[in-house]
Formats: sequence, C-alpha cells, structure tokens
Amino acid sequence: MTGQTASPENASPTDASGQNSRRVVVAGGGPAAHRFAEAMHARGLDGWQVTVLTEEAHLPYDRVALSRALTDADVDLTLGTASMWDHSALNLVTGERVTGLDAAAKTVQTAAGTVYPYDELVVATGSDAARLPIPGAELTHVYRTLEDVRAINQAIAALTEKLGRKVNAVTIGGGLLGLESAAGTEQLGATPIVINGSPWLMNTQLDEGAGQALGRLIEAKGFTVHGGVFPSEVLADDDGQVTGVLMADGRIIDADLVIVAIGVKPRDELFRAANESSGPAGDQLFELGPRGGVVISDGCATQVPGIWAIGEVANFGGMCLGLVAPANTMAEIVADRLHGGAATFPGFDTATKLKLSGVDVASFGDAFARTEHALEIVYADPARGVYQKIVTTDDAKTLLGGIFVGDAAPYTSLRPLLGRELPAEPGAYLTAAGGGDVPDTELPDDAILCSCNNVTAGSIRDAVNGCGACDGNAPVQELGELKGCTRAGTSCGSCVPMLKKLLETELTKSGVEVSKALCEHIELSRQELFETIRVLELDSFEQVMARYGTGDGCDICKPTIANILASQNSAYVLDAGRGTLQDTNDRALANMQKDGTYSVVPRIAGGEITPKKLGVIAAVAEKYGLYTKITGGQRIDMFGARLEQLPEIWKELVDAGFESGQAYGKSLRTVKSCVGSTWCRFGVQDSVAMAIALELRYRGLRSPHKLKMGVSGCARECAEARGKDVGVIATADGWNLYVGGNGGATPAHAQLLAKDLDDETLIRYIDRYFMYYIRTADRLQRTARWQEELDGGIKHVADVVVHDSLGIAADLEAAMAKHVDTYVDEWADTLKDPERLRRFRSFVNAPDQRDDSINFVPDERGQMRPATAEEKAAGRQPVLIGASIPVRSSNENEV
Repeated sequence: MTGQTASPENASPTDASGQNSRRVVVAGGGPAAHRFAEAMHARGLDGWQVTVLTEEAHLPYDRVALSRALTDADVDLTLGTASMWDHSALNLVTGERVTGLDAAAKTVQTAAGTVYPYDELVVATGSDAARLPIPGAELTHVYRTLEDVRAINQAIAALTEKLGRKVNAVTIGGGLLGLESAAGTEQLGATPIVINGSPWLMNTQLDEGAGQALGRLIEAKGFTVHGGVFPSEVLADDDGQVTGVLMADGRIIDADLVIVAIGVKPRDELFRAANESSGPAGDQLFELGPRGGVVISDGCATQVPGIWAIGEVANFGGMCLGLVAPANTMAEIVADRLHGGAATFPGFDTATKLKLSGVDVASFGDAFARTEHALEIVYADPARGVYQKIVTTDDAKTLLGGIFVGDAAPYTSLRPLLGRELPAEPGAYLTAAGGGDVPDTELPDDAILCSCNNVTAGSIRDAVNGCGACDGNAPVQELGELKGCTRAGTSCGSCVPMLKKLLETELTKSGVEVSKALCEHIELSRQELFETIRVLELDSFEQVMARYGTGDGCDICKPTIANILASQNSAYVLDAGRGTLQDTNDRALANMQKDGTYSVVPRIAGGEITPKKLGVIAAVAEKYGLYTKITGGQRIDMFGARLEQLPEIWKELVDAGFESGQAYGKSLRTVKSCVGSTWCRFGVQDSVAMAIALELRYRGLRSPHKLKMGVSGCARECAEARGKDVGVIATADGWNLYVGGNGGATPAHAQLLAKDLDDETLIRYIDRYFMYYIRTADRLQRTARWQEELDGGIKHVADVVVHDSLGIAADLEAAMAKHVDTYVDEWADTLKDPERLRRFRSFVNAPDQRDDSINFVPDERGQMRPATAEEKAAGRQPVLIGASIPVRSSNENEV
C-alpha cells in the first residue's frame, strides 16, 4: 500500500501463516526497482516482505517514454498495474529518500528520519543528470524526471506567450537523451538547436558515417546542429532570462531556453558515505568504479553480503549504463538469487532503437567492428541521408552487429540473430540499396526476440501454442495479451513488429485466422471498415467511432477513416471536422517541404498544356519567387510557397483554368503519356487523348495509397506504363491493360490483365480494378503488394475485373460513376469560402504576419533554394519570396 507506515525498527514482519518473513528493502523507485518488485511478486511472496522506498511522489514510471510526457503533460507513464502494490507483502512508500546505510546494523535511514531494518537490501537509486561546470549552469533545465520534462513544457509555453514568437530551445548534448529532448521541444513549437561536443551525433552508438547521415536528416527536419565544439557559458539578461550560449570558439548561439542532456552519473552516495564511515581506505566496505557506481558480481551482489545493486548505480565490467534491458535483467537476477537460484548477469546489451521526428535510428552489437577481423558491409547514400551497416565475422556468415540510420527496417529481423549465422547473405539485409524487403527469418527458439525483457522466440511460441503459463493451457491469440503474458514489447517497443509477425506465423500454422484489426481502436480491418461505412452510409468520424471504435482514435485510424470517407463521398475533405483527421499535406492541400514551405502542383492532364497556360505558370512562379521543376509525371511543380500564400497563388491558377493536381493526397497523381499517333510516326493509338480522358475521369479519387498511370502509344513504351499502378499500351487492335506496377524502394512491373481492348471496355475494366483495390487493400498498401497478397494473385484480379466472378462488377462501376459525377476541385472549393481560407495562416493570432524563419538563397542555376543551416548562421543575404532571382548569363562576368 503506497505510503504505508514503516515497521518498528526491531519488529519482524510475519506472513499469512504467522511465520516471520524476510525483510527486503529497495532503495529507489525507478524502473529497476519496479521490475524487481514484479519479479518477486511473480515468484511468490510467501515468506517475504518487500518495502520499496522512492523519493518521487509518483508510482514507478517509464523513463524511456519521458519524451511523451514532455509533449503531453497528461500522459500516464505508470509501469505495470497499480493493483500489484495492494499485495500485503509489497509496501511502496513514496516521497521517502534513503540517505543513510548502516551495513553492520542492517538498516537504512531516510531523509524523514525513519529507520528501516532489512535482511536483504537492493539498491536501485539510479543516476542523476550530469550538470555543466560552466557559468550560468544554474539557469538551465535537465532532462531526467517527470518534474524535469513538465518544467520544460511549462517554460516553453510561458516563453512563447511572453516573447510572441517561436522559442529558441537549445539542447546541449547530441546523444540519445539530447536528441529526444530536442525533438520534444520541436513538437512543442520551439526552434530546436543542438550543441554537441562530438563532431557527429550519437557518437556512443553510431560511427562517423551514420552520425553524419543522422545529422543531415534532422537538419532537413528543421533542427540546427552545432557539432565539434563545447559551450563555455550560458548568457542571460539582468532579469535572469537566458539570451544565448557562448561557445568555446567565441560564437554566441541565440537561446531563450537551455536544456542540458550530456549524460548521467550514478547515484552511489549511499556507498560512498558508508565507505567514509567504515574507516581507512583499505577497510572500505564497497568497491566503487573509477567513474562511479558500486562494483557488482555477475550475481549483482556487492562486496557486503545481503546488499545488492541493480540498474544505473551498478558497475559491471567497468561500466554503468542507463539502459532498460540490463536494469531489467539485473532485477530478475537478484529476485532469482533470493529465491535460491543461480542466475548470472551476461553483460550489457547496448542495442538502441529510436525514432526522432520521423527519422529511424538503430544500433546493436559490435557496431564499431572492434572484433578482430570483423567485416563491415556498408551502404551509404549521403543525398538521401541513409546509412546501413552490418558487421559480421570475416567469412561474412556470423552477425556481430549493425547500424541503421534513415531506414532501420532490417533491425527488428537482425537483432535477434546477433551472434548467429545469417540465413541469407549480409547484402540482402541492406534494404536501402534496393534489395527489396528484409528476408523472412525463422528465429530459433533460443534467439532473444525482446532484449529489454530477455524474452526468447521459443517463449513466444510456447505462449501462442498454449504453454499454460498464462491461463491454464489456453493459447494466446492477441498481441496485447501476448505482451502481457511474456512482457515482450512492453519496454522500448522496438521488437513489436517482429513479435506481431511471430504471433501471426504461429497462429497461421495452427489454423487460426489472424486478426487484421486496423489499430488498437478499430477491431475491423480496413476492408471491413470500408464496407461497413459504405453499407451503413456513415459520413463522419464520430459516427464510425461511436459504432465500431474505442477511445479518441490515433494517427492510424484517423487518416484512414478520413480517406475512406473521401473515397465514398466527394464532400470537401476538410469540412465537418475532417480536417483534424488528415495528414499534414492533406490539411494544407499541398506538400510540405523540408524548410516548412509548400509546393504548388496544378493538374496538367496527360502532360498536355497550351503556351498560354505555360505563361500563367511562369508568371505565377516569377511573381512569388517559386522554384520550378518539371516532374517525372509530366507536370510543373512550384516550390517555396508559404502557407498563407497558397490561396493567393491558387486563385491566380484557378482563374486561369487550372485545378489541383492533388500531389498531396493518397489519390491519383498523374497519367503520363507519350506523344502518340497524332505526331509520332511509330504511334498506333492516340495516347495523349486517352491519357487526358483517364486523368480527368479518375482525378480526385482517394485510395489506400497514391496512384499513378501511364499510356504509351506503341510497344516502344515511352510513357513507362508498366511501371505504373495502371498501365495502358497501344496495339494495332486496341489497348493492352497492365496492372500492379510500382516504383519506389521495391519496384514491380505491372502484369497484363487484358489485351486488345476498345476504349469503352478499357475504361470499364479500369473502373472495376480501382474500386476493387480501394475497397479491399490495407492502409498504405500499393497495388503491387495488394495483388501479391491476394489469394490467387493476378488470376484472382482477372476473375473479378474481367470475368465478374464475384458478381460485383456493376456495383464497382456504379461507385466509380458516382465519383466522376460528384468530383469537385478542392482548391476551387476552398477559394469560395472565407472560413476555409482561415486555415491558411502561418500564425493563428497574427494572420498577416509572415514566417521570417523561411529564407532562400540563389542557386547556381538561376533559381532559388532553401538556405542551409550554415548559410543562416553566417547571415547570408536571404532572397525574399516574390523577389526576382538574378540569372547568370553565358558570360560568367555578367548577371
């Protein structure tokens, strides 16, 4: 019971049978202490009385998820279930800090003066945030506890209101905590700035190539990184308000708020004080590491019998690490030892997996290839900010470690194989190199699937197949139940994709139908949800959730429902509360670029455009200072528009006869065409006319993923139609229809669906194909993957689309006819309604204010581009949007 009064100093507690219980006192109430209490509870508390003393006012909470508390003050990070503490043998005392240890008397004393006797003492005091030994350090925040992150949240809110602008939030430290902190400040609306003493980010986990790739990626997200230099002073005005950070090289970095996240130091003061009171150095009770922490054995015991240490205060092999996996393992080991076991600590697992503002980062094993004769297989693409490295033995067979930045998809499959022979060649796992998906891997039973909780693949299989560990002999068939039963996926969560895959594989083997639930809030699959909304004619998110959902929804079900509603109803996508469901691009009806500006893409059906309309695009681009680029889909993209400029730009375009190209939506993008029989001497059909007809028919069609089409006027295939979701290629006798082609990371050629079709039949088959895909595909599933996963593949598609095997052809055609008849251009609709235009403001409270953080500079080809972080820092003269761009002539001395 939380806050229970301590037992008198000389009393011995008794269990339910009246026998004396052994007293276990835990100093500290963080994740390690909680895991120890859980482990004791799981093994049985008969004969035990466990008292946990925590100085914080909260129940033990998940420090790994502190970044969530930074951006959401109401989030509940409580570990486990609070009801566990209701056990009569478990006593959690909050607000009680242990300040003294008397090893001889076997007691601890708290700041309140209470003395707790023990038979076994488990020290789990964790660590403190390291502070900077520089002037002005007292003005900084740290990132360690719930109180710390809540203080940062409140400070940013107060400063934003006080200053009337975005807060410059400087985070000192480019490691795990530092980057999480910086990402949190960015989500709170501040400008994130990172100061890192190392030349590259996360230098403890990443090598130089990976660190530089990470730096490029987060700078593209709007972060500013100052690397390879240390701060020397935090500056403030006379009122104590932070104004900047003075660097060792003399630079001053503007700052309104400074967070220090440079690491942690073990809280080993109990042991140090005990050593000081024990006499001369040679008689000290506890051995301490050179950099802090109490030295423990592989059984997590200190040098004093009956005193154990777990978590960040424990020094093993010369190291103290602030990672959840080793802390959990130590807690389990001590519980096992107290119950007569002989478990040993295998050493630190330093695997790391995180996502920073949408950027994936992962590192595990011997990431730096320090093993003798280690082989490094590397794929690096600096332009994309992608870095993948696999470290193996010199025969390229046994996995030793790896690093992934930008694309960490292989991590979940590779992490459990650490120290084992790879089932495929290492290069097959470098997915960013275009090698396709990660090879399917059948994990051996003893492979560690969840390193945080030391759960093997065999344990997962046992639970799924009914081992009796959870509820009699009942098998586990739900992911949530499996996580609760095995603890896998309950800490950092990086193993959840592999856990889900293993669950589905085992269920399939057992003949059990696998759940296709959309998310934790919607039990229906996307296909089932689509049909339900269609049949019941539901037209709002609230209606759907009231009947088939729970909670408030999430970033999976909200845009999915919005997409389904848009597929079935041509109502304005941002009206009736649907705007808050959409992704960023859909909310702005434009694609956001890396510098916070947007692109403008008018529809140019089939790539055909008149000189007059070309002149309109040129005039608009010049007036607003936009960068122009002809896209691969045969239209013109204009980059660099601020949010508040979008309505002005689109008014000029709509007045000239243009409409939205919907480059921002999960919808039809383009229909690419060659010049066709009208002009080309090889053309056998009018591909341009067909492309325009198809684009005007399917424009605005919302779907599970973006759609692209191509029409080629002959077999020479100049429009690359077989690389599109729907490709049409002319023959002497009509049109060949190909479906399921995709570009991207895993390209696929479209497959022939029907041959020598006339115009009417071609369009009818495309109607059916698109509608069948929209109704049955999973969210964000491309047509190629959808066809592959259908039972029967392309043959099944042909049966449904061409032969009407399901008897739904007329229904599919009617649904497409409804879309065609009710289509309305979104930007034309937007411009008609002043209320809709209110969305397009950079600052809600200052509608006429422009975002001055957006700067452009002239490029070497006569256009403008976003200023780099270095150019902004150097104060390079920006190009104002709307200003003319100097164009260099052929004589390089003339402009």
